[in-house]
Amino acid sequence: MQASGRGRDIAFHASSAAGFAPASSPCAPSQPRAQGEVRLSSKPGPRGSVLAGLRQSGAFKAVFPRAAPLPGGTPLDAVLVNTAGGITGGDRFCCTLEAGAGSHLRVTTQAAERAYRAQPGETGQVANRLRVAPGARLDWLPQETILFEGCRLDRSLVVDLAPGARLLLVEPLVFGRAAMGETLRAARFRDRIEIRRGGVPLYLDALRFEGDVAAQLARPAVAAGAGALASLVLVAPEAAAHLAPIRTLLPATGGASLLAGDVLALRLLAPDSYHLRKVLIPVLTRLTEALPRSWMT
Repeated sequence: MQASGRGRDIAFHASSAAGFAPASSPCAPSQPRAQGEVRLSSKPGPRGSVLAGLRQSGAFKAVFPRAAPLPGGTPLDAVLVNTAGGITGGDRFCCTLEAGAGSHLRVTTQAAERAYRAQPGETGQVANRLRVAPGARLDWLPQETILFEGCRLDRSLVVDLAPGARLLLVEPLVFGRAAMGETLRAARFRDRIEIRRGGVPLYLDALRFEGDVAAQLARPAVAAGAGALASLVLVAPEAAAHLAPIRTLLPATGGASLLAGDVLALRLLAPDSYHLRKVLIPVLTRLTEALPRSWMT
């Protein structure tokens, strides 16, 4: 997938041989594994959107702060919390969200997610599934995922939209903590985003970084040395009207384009998480009227 607009076209294709240090001792204790699942749905209520169903287990929880009213009504705000404190090899997390007909569901995370060093041969797995009914709106607004040296993470996000459904989706990604001088020399990250409307593919995007990620990011055709990126998709009737104003908010390392009359896609590169947020927050604020509180703390 490419996003073009103000600034150059941006594309990502990165892979190389992976290298991980062997376990320090065959007698070392086995790595604990975290598992968690959240299933959550919304429906219209007398004063806005409300919870229709909730099931949660393991180290994955959802909390529900009071949402501020928006011009279109009060959404149901949900904040996902990973009580394990991060993701490492062997962990499994699943999230299934459904915005019922006529409701507005906004989902974010308590803080940035962290993908930590994994033991050899073990990979963390995250699977997210979103369903949006006719006349419903779902905002998927997780904060950054930070990749640490030695991490191994496979992640997928599948979205099923009904005709007339609206979606705002963002996935920010940070390759090590620049303020700590971290670089990724041996890591693996595989990510896939798939959006379908009425069963027809609307947006498909996949990223793969493996091995010396810092060297791959340094390539001019990949990221020209950027340490953070974000992918954003808006599916809404007013998508075309947002294109020109959003392009004025982007630096030369960002691009936005229309994939269809009501589908806007954006890709943004930045040196680090601070500069990523500096651009991303004004863009998201324009598209959401008001970001969830956890984004601003």
